[in-house]
Amino acid sequence: MISVHQVIKTLTKVADRYSPSRVLSFNIAHVFKTMQLASEQIRVSRMTLVADLGLGEGSVKTLVKHLKMHGLVETSKGGMRLSEKGKILYSKISATVPRESPIQKCSIGLGTFNHAVLLKGFGSEINSGLEQRDFAKFMGATGATTLVYKNKRFLMPGQTQDSLKNERKIRESIMENLLPQNDDAIIIASADDKKTADLASKYAALMTVADHHKHF
Repeated sequence: MISVHQVIKTLTKVADRYSPSRVLSFNIAHVFKTMQLASEQIRVSRMTLVADLGLGEGSVKTLVKHLKMHGLVETSKGGMRLSEKGKILYSKISATVPRESPIQKCSIGLGTFNHAVLLKGFGSEINSGLEQRDFAKFMGATGATTLVYKNKRFLMPGQTQDSLKNERKIRESIMENLLPQNDDAIIIASADDKKTADLASKYAALMTVADHHKHF
C-alpha cells in the first residue's frame, strides 16, 4: 500500500522542472490544490485553475502537463480530471490533510485573511512552530500559527494554557469545520489575500509531513 511519504515524493516530482526548462512558478502546494479542485468537480477547466491558483496560463499549462506525465490526471476538451492513480494518491494525502477552513481575524490569526488546515496525527511532530511559520512565509504569507489539539485544549508549542480559551467563536468554528481529535495539529496561515493564505497553509502542512519523513 502506498504511504503518504511516497505521495509527497510524487507531488514534489510533479513540481520539479525538467532541464533545460526554465524555473517553475508552482510548487507542491499548487499541485495539491489542483488535485483538490479536480476531486471536487467532474472536470476542471484551465481557466478555473488560473483563477484559483493565481498562476498564469503558461504555468497552469505546464503544471497540467507535469501531472499528466506522472499519470495523475486525464485531459480532454471538456477539462481535466483525476486519473485512477491520481484518485488513489489524492485520497492518501487528503487523509493526512483532511479538512481546512478560513477563520476570522483573532488572537491566533492576525492577518486580513487567515486559512487553517488540519494535519492529522502530527501534534507530537510539531516543535516550536517556527518551521511552519517559515514555510508559510515562503509562500508570501505574513506569518502562521500552529496549534496542537491535546486533551480538548488548543495549545501553542511549549505552552500549557488553551490558546482559544477566550476565543469562543473561533473555537466553535474550528471544532465544527476541522473536527480535530487528540494529537492533531492545526496550521493557520495569515496573509493579505485569500489565495496566499490558502496556499501557504497547504504548503506548510505538506512540508511538515515531508520533513517528518526525512528522519526515517
